[in-house]
Amino acid sequence: MPTSSIRLDQNLIEKATIIAKALNRTPPKQIEHWAKIGKMMEDNPDLPYEFVRQAIIAQAEREAGKLEAYDFD
Repeated sequence: MPTSSIRLDQNLIEKATIIAKALNRTPPKQIEHWAKIGKMMEDNPDLPYEFVRQAIIAQAEREAGKLEAYDFD
């Protein structure tokens, strides 16, 4: 995936660096994570944050091939 440089507020970068370190991410990946959540929340304003967070986790599990069929019985 191609990348591009953008200017961001230094305060945002500093906060992302702190959180990224705690969550074993790079600062750019932390900012991407926040952007993904923000976009999902704007696209789906009626969904609670926890639902969006679980959807992101489920997508990552699907991409990793770790989903299991659910038995409704």
